[in-house]
Amino acid sequence: MNHSALRQRTGAYARGEDARRRILEAALEMFATVGYEGASTRHLAERAGVNLPAIQYYFGSKEGLYRAVIEQIVQHNEAHMAPLAVRLRAVLDRSDAAADELLDLLCEILEAFVALISGGPQNESRRLLYARAEIECTVGLELLHKTGMRQVFEPCLALVARVLGRSAEDQAVVLRTVALLGQVTIFCNRGVREALGLDLFSEERVHAVQALVRSQTQAVMRDAMAALRQTEATGGR
Repeated sequence: MNHSALRQRTGAYARGEDARRRILEAALEMFATVGYEGASTRHLAERAGVNLPAIQYYFGSKEGLYRAVIEQIVQHNEAHMAPLAVRLRAVLDRSDAAADELLDLLCEILEAFVALISGGPQNESRRLLYARAEIECTVGLELLHKTGMRQVFEPCLALVARVLGRSAEDQAVVLRTVALLGQVTIFCNRGVREALGLDLFSEERVHAVQALVRSQTQAVMRDAMAALRQTEATGGR
């Protein structure tokens, strides 16, 4: 292949990737704003600045595009949580990991979760799309649930269990983990955001929520540890 043909092919590939990126960005915004049923492929193409056949060319159909948006969200979340996942495996593999170290890592995961569901416009669109998917039971919802369990719930559950010296299957451990995550997900609630007088979290507000979640998590877990020690000391009486 000569250099001219190679440049043409490289240029065509770059234009194709740019078109695909713009379609995905437009689709995320529209699916989040008007839902799966409300987003027409014609409006999606107009928003992305491409012709209508481009959606079929790159994604096959509107459902294919929606699934691609979900997969992109999953990949984004995976990249966001990946560094903590590596540390989690290393800490859990150690039998001598101290409770304070485990608790600190639990707080870091919850803080990362705060950043994941708040912040800039793209995070807001992802949050809204997730909320709509829950209401509309759209395609891809099961994938969001499974990855959310793997990326956030299961790591937190493992850490809570280790800190308390209990099995991850213990219902009290599961309930406590759900409650700890609930202090983060409550900020996804529209009524809560209206009460706070904001649509998007500023960087300062994100840090404030992270600090609050850390302090509450430390207090709750230390109270739970103290209660367990007291129960053990009294022989369960």
